[in-house]
Amino acid sequence: MRKLVLTALAAAGVTAAATPAFAQSANGPFDGFRVGAVAGWDGLRPGRGPGSSISDGNGADGFLYGADLGYDHQMGKLVVGAEGEVDGSTAKATNDPADVNALGYGRVKSGRDLYIGGRIGYTVAPTTMLYAKAGYTNARLDLTASDGTTETGDHYNLDGYRLGVGVEQAIGTNAYAKLEYRYSNYGDARLEYPNGTNTSNFDVDTDRHQVVAGVGFRF
Repeated sequence: MRKLVLTALAAAGVTAAATPAFAQSANGPFDGFRVGAVAGWDGLRPGRGPGSSISDGNGADGFLYGADLGYDHQMGKLVVGAEGEVDGSTAKATNDPADVNALGYGRVKSGRDLYIGGRIGYTVAPTTMLYAKAGYTNARLDLTASDGTTETGDHYNLDGYRLGVGVEQAIGTNAYAKLEYRYSNYGDARLEYPNGTNTSNFDVDTDRHQVVAGVGFRF
């Protein structure tokens, strides 16, 4: 009887010890909610306003900083997820505000940048994942414009899409680091006035290139 009890206790101990390992193996290191910070290079390229002629040489470069959060579900080597991000940037064009070729908007500074989308990844090693992402982005450009006599300060809201690719590395039990390139194109813009009114949407073609590094925690 004593031998039977000891055998049962030993079997229970082995089962309890194996259960966490099995759960970790079933889900993998890229499963669950995550929150992180990102920073890197931000490059805005010209956007066409109505009747303007834009040179490809114009643009604005700066330092991007922000925070992101998301949820991923790992199924073997495949990972699918959803994410959101809010960024700021130091990118600005300090040209003459009466110059219609200055990024297509006059003198501008990048404001907040919002993103929401999804991603799909593939684990090329147990703790390394390659992924692609796509989604919607809304950016703000703070504007100083001039008609040659009067300067005004307003801002533009731009709507567009974002595509990206990256690599993520799991570190320890819950931490991760990633490196990512993403391209955004804004096809619609509207001018918003200080009193809260805005113009109708008009067509633009503003490009945005970003290379960012990120760190975060998964739970």
